[in-house]
Amino acid sequence: MLCFVIRSYFWRWQAIIKEHQINEEIRAREVRLIGPDGSQIGIKPLREALEIAERFNLDLVNISPNANPPVCRIMDYGKFKFEQSKKEKESRKNQKVVNVKELRLSPTIEEHDFQTKLRNAKKFLENGDKVKLTIRFKGRQITHAEIGQKVLEQLAKEVEDISVVERTPKIEGRSMIMILAPKSDK
Repeated sequence: MLCFVIRSYFWRWQAIIKEHQINEEIRAREVRLIGPDGSQIGIKPLREALEIAERFNLDLVNISPNANPPVCRIMDYGKFKFEQSKKEKESRKNQKVVNVKELRLSPTIEEHDFQTKLRNAKKFLENGDKVKLTIRFKGRQITHAEIGQKVLEQLAKEVEDISVVERTPKIEGRSMIMILAPKSDK
């Protein structure tokens, strides 16, 4: 009994690891068969389907195991996996990773420091990164949160030609946070 339980867990585990069942791994009695050119051959017993695939020197691949009967296709499985991995690599190459850069400001920031932070924010936005502006309130500064909000809004106004406000200023604990995203070039 224990051997049967272990064996059944092994098959489930193997099915999770493999995407498709191939040739002798298919456990159905009958399968709906699709030819190498995409034509419907019909419902065939598994042995006959394997013989047909062998005549074409190709693999029998279970592409829809949950159907009744399961749908199997005759194809070159190695070539199929290679083309699939090429498509995945191509799609990953076209993805753009967006980083979030953080700039910390103070509600009592001086003009020169503000210009430096502004210059950095512009540089990050032009590179396509999002900018998270954070104002940290110390001591009793939290009672005048509107001063910090004015600083954030002033910086957002300065970069409004290259950015959009993704998240308006919001207080979280002793900090006020605002997020700017670069404008899309569509």
